[in-house]
Amino acid sequence: MFLGKRIKELREEKALLQRQLAAQLEIDSPLYSKIERGERRAKREQVIKLAKLLKVDENELLTLWLAGRIYEIIKDEKVAPKAIEYISSKVTL
Repeated sequence: MFLGKRIKELREEKALLQRQLAAQLEIDSPLYSKIERGERRAKREQVIKLAKLLKVDENELLTLWLAGRIYEIIKDEKVAPKAIEYISSKVTL
């Protein structure tokens, strides 16, 4: 969801085709297209490789990737904001 939108923006800025990135990731174009549309989740390794291919900070794409995973889990929960607040205080760097 969040990641898909960003990698589409980056791909278009660099005038790359979906099939070009799909080939570099060793996946087919329809699967790559689904990742951009948020219908499929990219694997962590694919996100890291995309960051290199699109020449952006790996942490930017990993942050969006992880945010998307978290969002899918909590999006329908009424207590989501409290859960996020709680976990924020527990995460250490």
